[in-house]
This record gives sequence, C-alpha cells and structure tokens, in this order.
Amino acid sequence: MWNVAAYFLLLILGAFARGFAGDLTAVLALTPGLVLHRGWVWQLVTYFLIHGTILGTAFELLSLWFLASFLEMNHGSRWLGEIFFFSVLGAGLAALAIALAFPGSALTLYGCYGGIFGLLIAFGVLYADLEFMMFPLPFMIRAKYLVAVYMLISLAMLFSAERGFAFSQLGGALFGYLYIKFAPRRGFAVASSERLYGVRNQYYRWKRRRAAKKFEVYMRKRRDN
Repeated sequence: MWNVAAYFLLLILGAFARGFAGDLTAVLALTPGLVLHRGWVWQLVTYFLIHGTILGTAFELLSLWFLASFLEMNHGSRWLGEIFFFSVLGAGLAALAIALAFPGSALTLYGCYGGIFGLLIAFGVLYADLEFMMFPLPFMIRAKYLVAVYMLISLAMLFSAERGFAFSQLGGALFGYLYIKFAPRRGFAVASSERLYGVRNQYYRWKRRRAAKKFEVYMRKRRDN
C-alpha cells in the first residue's frame, strides 16, 4: 500500500510540481554518496518508496503482493513488516558496500526489490517444497527452485553493468535469511510485548506475595495479642 500511494503521489506531483517531485525523489532515493558524506541515513530505508517505469513498478508490486499476502496469512502483519524492512535495510547497506568497493560507480538505488528478495528467500526456506503454478507458464514449480533461479540471475548480473542493483538484491536476500534464522518465531515486536507482559506479571505476583506476607504478619500479631 505504501508503495502504491508513494508512486501515485509522485506521479501527481510530477504533473503539477515537477521540480518539487524531483527534489523529493532525490531526497528519498538511495544515493550512497549522500549517505556517506552528508549523513542522509534515512535513504537506507526510504528508497523503496521510489519507483521507475510503470511496467517495472507493476512487476515489483505484483511480486510483492504475491509473496507478502502468503507470508502475512501464515505469520502475521508484524512479522511481515519486520522482515521486509530488515531486508530493505540490508539491500541499502549492500549498495553502500558496493559504492565503497567501486568508488567510480554511480548508483542510485530505488524500488522495493531488496524487500522482495528478503521475502523471496523466506518463502523459499520456510516453504521449500510448496508447489504452485508458474504463471503464465503451464507447469508447477517448487518454491526452492524458484528462489534458486532468482538468486542465480542476480549472481549473473554481478558481472554486468547492473552489478550495483544485483548486489543490493543479494544483500536483501541475505538479511531476509538472517532474520528468519535468528529472529524470534513471531517477530521482535511480539516477543518484546510478551517479555514486557511477563515482567509486568512477575511484578504483580511479587506484590501479591508481599501483601500476603504482610497480612500473615498482621494476623500473627493479632493472635499474639
């Protein structure tokens, strides 16, 4: 939803205030030089709101909808949001790494492929043997094989002019994998809430025990008197 809203907002702004839309795009898209030298660290996350052509945007959002709807149904919206933004951050950090490794390469990262690759790797690891129709091709494919195809394409792209985008996609996939391996089963937000409630319940139990002990002392004094 955020991606769709941001796309049409920038489209409308481009029609009525082209200069402002261009400035906003430059502020939100990830330009490694601006992050490294000006401290525009928000670009490590906000770049996923910026999209290119209509066709590319449609493919991105359809891929995101397919993966996100399935994972949200099985893991919840909080878990989905966490792994998506964690993968987006990983792709952004990978873009910074490739910019540092190749200082002469000019890269402006945009689009939500970092998050998509994080969801893709989660889909392939958690539901490796799940089969589904490979639309529009008339055959079934297992999730782990689909993920392998995407990973191989990105690896091949590392040897092309698109190596910056490919490396960022692989960074998103890596961070998605790290999330599903080391994050709590239901996500950090739910685990933190449960831990907070646990601490609160322990405090209330301690207060009840303390009140019970005071009551016992009071009753003992009454009997002694």
